[in-house]
Amino acid sequence: MPAGSATRSTGSLRPLWLTETYPPSRGGMAHSCDRIVRGLRAAGAAVDVVHFMPHPRGGDRPWAVESQAGGRYLACPVEDDPAHALNRAWAALTADGAREDVTHVVAFGGSRPLVAGPVFAAWLGVPLVTLIRGNDFDAAVFSTRRRPILDDALARSAMVCAVSQDKVEKIAALHPGVPARRIPNGIDLDGWTPSPSDRERAAAWRAAEVAPGRRVIGLFGQLKAKKGGTFLLDALLRSGRADDLHVLLAGWLEPELEAWLEERGGEIAWTHLPFLDRYELLPWFAACDWVAIPSFYDGLPNVLVEAAALGIPLIAARTGGMADVLGDGETALLFEPGDVAGCCWALERAARVDPAPLGVACRTLAEAELDARLETRRYLEALTDASAVPAAVRPLRAADAP
Repeated sequence: MPAGSATRSTGSLRPLWLTETYPPSRGGMAHSCDRIVRGLRAAGAAVDVVHFMPHPRGGDRPWAVESQAGGRYLACPVEDDPAHALNRAWAALTADGAREDVTHVVAFGGSRPLVAGPVFAAWLGVPLVTLIRGNDFDAAVFSTRRRPILDDALARSAMVCAVSQDKVEKIAALHPGVPARRIPNGIDLDGWTPSPSDRERAAAWRAAEVAPGRRVIGLFGQLKAKKGGTFLLDALLRSGRADDLHVLLAGWLEPELEAWLEERGGEIAWTHLPFLDRYELLPWFAACDWVAIPSFYDGLPNVLVEAAALGIPLIAARTGGMADVLGDGETALLFEPGDVAGCCWALERAARVDPAPLGVACRTLAEAELDARLETRRYLEALTDASAVPAAVRPLRAADAP
């Protein structure tokens, strides 16, 4: 079936998936990439993953093409020469004939996929689909070095998918001729459930470490500057509710947040855990009354989806994907990004409002809007629609050229 056909069965889809974040890489982006790829493969699409493994993760990993259920996996260590890695990846695709059945090139965020995506799509003569997660756009759009790479990928895309509506609108304003749509992150609701032992561990930790009557607010993941961790702690002191709340920090702390804790940590109750793999976090989610995402700007953090699926309400800035899916007083306590008074008020409410009804609403939200099966269906529709983009927008196959 020609790549430009308006209809395409799932079984005829074979996207070439370019990514820097995929297992064995760790973190939320790698988990999202793996979840989407597994969902597409389970739905019948063949997905060939090209994994550009940045140094040092790729430093001791050999180049390899592996057969997996539902597609191939090409490990591409980048080390210190990205251009060499991208050229070698193309040579590997050409050598084993993997390029012959490719229907799309998908660039899953990150600098190297955004560089390689337009080139590979043009050489293959197939549509480019660019997936914007959050930081890949935010960090590049105001960078003199990275902005041209981002713009080239967006301009050459037959479809752009972003995890939040504000990203869709920003992309559409910069590139009004390129189709863009929102596809929020999803979650496997059946597979993301604390075990009885997880709940026992959570209860034991609270009994040992959290003063009676205090509620626990969790911050999870890579707590970078944009995530607003220091901002939240400042607001906690200003709120007058520091004696009613215990802060659980789980993950990597940016230096300013570390410095704040060294200087002022004695003024609040807090616990810090090192970076843990996703399923190791289940007991700690279960220990929380609220999960906080006080970002100044963001996409749709996996932490939000994970908390909602567990029935844990949010304390969140009204930005990015949080603004798309959360309702103040319904599933979350919301405030405008960077609004100290608003954040103080949210924390004051967190100390006295019963989180249970909001938690029930969060689970309902996850089931209705954030189910991984719905996410898969939306990506299948995006791939199919990208195939139907007129030739004037998408690259042409060599055979179609005049």
